[in-house]
Amino acid sequence: MKSIIAIAAILGAGGVGYAMWTATSQTAATDIAIGMEDGVLANVLLPETLSQNAQIGKFGFEAKCAACHGLNAAGQDGVAPPLVHIIYEPSHHGDKAFQRAAAMGVRGHHWPFGDMPPVDGINRADVTMIIAYIRELQRANGIN
Repeated sequence: MKSIIAIAAILGAGGVGYAMWTATSQTAATDIAIGMEDGVLANVLLPETLSQNAQIGKFGFEAKCAACHGLNAAGQDGVAPPLVHIIYEPSHHGDKAFQRAAAMGVRGHHWPFGDMPPVDGINRADVTMIIAYIRELQRANGIN
């Protein structure tokens, strides 16, 4: 049962040290960063450009995810974790985990935020675009 929960998990809770992680810069990223102030949990370097799918995903993210996961997926202290974090690298939390989290919610396990509820008013295609946005942010911050 624990392995099923681990596979299904992505955006929830339970862990320590989230505030200690900061993104590393890369040449493909601009030096626009989100500070560790005002409850933001990660410094996020923005890519110089976004693919068309990621641009669409950014709008979806801002509409459905940013209220909890913060601007540019930098997280919010006491609310939700940053998605631009090594925990959410594709080899640990693949795209299917994001799809499942949006559709079914997630039992908290990596961070101390509690469980994530399902996201209302969003479909698989929307989540696919949001994933494109998150993955491009991650790559710009050295998370592959």
